[in-house]
Amino acid sequence: MKTVLKAAAVAVAAMAAPLSVAAEAWMPEGPIKMLIAFRAGGGADTQARLIAEELEARHGWSVIPEQVPGKGGLNAVKAIIGEPGDGTAIAMIVTGSLGYNMAAARAGKPTDVTPIVTTAGTQMAVVALASKGWKTFDDVLDAARSGTPIRFGVMTPRLGDMVYVLEKRNDVDFNIVSLTGGKAVIDGLNAGDLDVGFGAGIQAKAVASGDMVELASALDEPLVSTPDAPLLRDFNLGFVSDTTFMFAGPKDMDPRARDAIANAIAEIVQDAASKPHVFINKAFGGPKVVMGDALATGIQQGYDDAGALMNAVNE
Repeated sequence: MKTVLKAAAVAVAAMAAPLSVAAEAWMPEGPIKMLIAFRAGGGADTQARLIAEELEARHGWSVIPEQVPGKGGLNAVKAIIGEPGDGTAIAMIVTGSLGYNMAAARAGKPTDVTPIVTTAGTQMAVVALASKGWKTFDDVLDAARSGTPIRFGVMTPRLGDMVYVLEKRNDVDFNIVSLTGGKAVIDGLNAGDLDVGFGAGIQAKAVASGDMVELASALDEPLVSTPDAPLLRDFNLGFVSDTTFMFAGPKDMDPRARDAIANAIAEIVQDAASKPHVFINKAFGGPKVVMGDALATGIQQGYDDAGALMNAVNE
């Protein structure tokens, strides 16, 4: 799915500015409830609230953020399904909520909601302390093959499945440790409780200071900070992280409301002078804007890819 979203982002960036007229022409009938599928105070929550503030400042819309965390975004998905489709309710989730998380929980289909627009990806990488002496993921595999126990921290079930397939296909054994959130993984590395783990961008300062190294990219493209790191999917894996932040609305959402909100958010996150853009650049490696048919196609591909990953686990 990341390939579809990445290809579409270039075209959307070019068209976002002229389409912003639609945002000016449409007005919500009341305050817009913004359901946020993440805990308060984290990077995702901050991103959502900055976008809400900018929507109010630029368009005069009243936007009321509301936390609905839990179940990998599925709680927010369930909540948005019951809201009116007139544009007065939107939810910030990740594409994976409508992909692996929905497929694994058998909690419906992506078409149960209306995709609006994506805002940012992540810098999902396999990370370790620099003191380990490892330079790339090849070094981790060599250590595991030599009998060194490797405690591998993951923060989502999808990442856990990816590591499980990775170890099977590379004839190694990892001790997969499931944690809640990227901060817990980084804390585990710093405490010596983990040897490697996934970071979704929270590792940026430690990598910049030389305290940590990014050993592989879990994306389908190189990392911003460590472009020479290998792609994890090239280790006979074939799967990538599907974590891209996005907004969704209820099923059969009014197309005028959908397009106006999508264009307004796209304009904000791509405006280099806006606070959301600055924050997204710092925390998530830059904006990633996709909307319309390209987004719907990418989400469906992610849902199908989740089924393929779960089948690979059961091979």
